[in-house]
Amino acid sequence: MKITQKTLFALAVALIGLTSPVSAQSVSALQERETDLDELYAELKSADQANWERVQDRIFKLWARSGSASADLLLERGMDALEADNVDRAIEHFTALTDHAPDFAEGWSARATAFYLSDEYGLALLDAQRALALNPRHFGVLTGVGIIFEELQEYDAALAAFKAAFELNPHPEHVKMAIERLERRVGEVAL
Repeated sequence: MKITQKTLFALAVALIGLTSPVSAQSVSALQERETDLDELYAELKSADQANWERVQDRIFKLWARSGSASADLLLERGMDALEADNVDRAIEHFTALTDHAPDFAEGWSARATAFYLSDEYGLALLDAQRALALNPRHFGVLTGVGIIFEELQEYDAALAAFKAAFELNPHPEHVKMAIERLERRVGEVAL
């Protein structure tokens, strides 16, 4: 059975309803955000898309909107700490964020990145799993999972993650190169 985006959205709304009160207004905002994302994903996949990075940036901006000023501030502070190479401080901010807004995929994604930078691959993969449960179309997280699995020499899993990321965003050259490299390594293509 193929799961559609509408089914995923309905499930996400149902799960949010189990964990926190959801007003009619926030459900409407979630639906509008998902509609915007659907359009951007379709635009991103266009083969003739000349400005794919602009579309990708618009997707990143939508992902980063939590709907909570305090959650947005924690995300910003964590990102600032990462930029300042203070990974431990970033993890503190992202942990506060995931505690405050457990249904915000970008918090889990950001903390997964920080854990990866701390060589905590197991923790990074756990947070990536949570981020993907909340946002299955997060090609950034899928790419990160591919990178981690490749470093762990789990080449089949790495290839699957990169292919899933490529399916959503077929433009980044590093993802294409990773797929080609891993297909050769696991024998999916002749040399």
